[in-house]
Amino acid sequence: MECLKHRNLVPLFGYCRRKRELLLVSEYMPNGSLDEHLFDETKPVLPWSQRLVVVKGIASALWYLHTAADQVVLHRDVKASNIMLDAEFNGRLGDFGMARFHDHGGDAATTAAVGTVGYMAPELITMGASTATDVYAFGVFMLEVACGRRPVEPQLQPEKRHMIKWVCECWKKDALLDATDPRLGDEFSPEEVEMVMKLGLLCSNIVPESRPTMEQVVLYLNNNLPLPDFSPYTVGIGTFAPVLVDAASLVVSSASWSWSAPSMSSSSANHSPYAGQSTDQPWGQTIETKNSLHIVSEAEKPKTQTF
Repeated sequence: MECLKHRNLVPLFGYCRRKRELLLVSEYMPNGSLDEHLFDETKPVLPWSQRLVVVKGIASALWYLHTAADQVVLHRDVKASNIMLDAEFNGRLGDFGMARFHDHGGDAATTAAVGTVGYMAPELITMGASTATDVYAFGVFMLEVACGRRPVEPQLQPEKRHMIKWVCECWKKDALLDATDPRLGDEFSPEEVEMVMKLGLLCSNIVPESRPTMEQVVLYLNNNLPLPDFSPYTVGIGTFAPVLVDAASLVVSSASWSWSAPSMSSSSANHSPYAGQSTDQPWGQTIETKNSLHIVSEAEKPKTQTF
């Protein structure tokens, strides 16, 4: 990880042990995480122009991780709370606690379904992690930035509960901009927001082969390549297929909407449940299953300490 060099990655300085804890030591990011600026109403609204800069930067970082690094790096937990902001509010992808490395042309060799519920591609439970599953999470992240909301918000009315489906329904009604973050007011480029939302839906297509590569995503975002021809009625677009873990039977399932775990321990502030939500619900929490048999909470991951 120390060999990874990109302007949109949080640089890792090293690690240390303290009181049986393994700490990752990274460069200090003075403006905290992106999700704080998206969801904390006590902070100033992050303007659209800056949001787009962040999205482009993280896309470039993932392209580098997938193709230009010495090994293929699968991040496996792309989301707003893992995007840090430096002094100039540039986006830096961090938290590589779930990352996996493999040789170019090789296989990721992992069957674990890892990530955060709402950002996890449905094929994770059958095919394992790949660059395409990172693309899926990045698509959800793009919608998160444009809409100013989380992928799943159980407290909302059913038609708005799942962000991917809701954005697609707005598009079907020829009212895609209705899904825009209301905190932005009229201070945004309609063309740019529509492009980001459509690209977010394309990347979160439930058909892995229909997703673009991160190289293509960068070209789309920089207007060097036009978006492909697709609509809200295209197969796989706007479909939310959650990856959930049924802890009672210790089986990973993407079809069941039930959550029968007795409780999952609350995690760090970056992964805390939504307002008004009890801690035994999985939305927004990082989970990991190994051979479909085990769940680990965020507390079991190596911790990151910044100085």
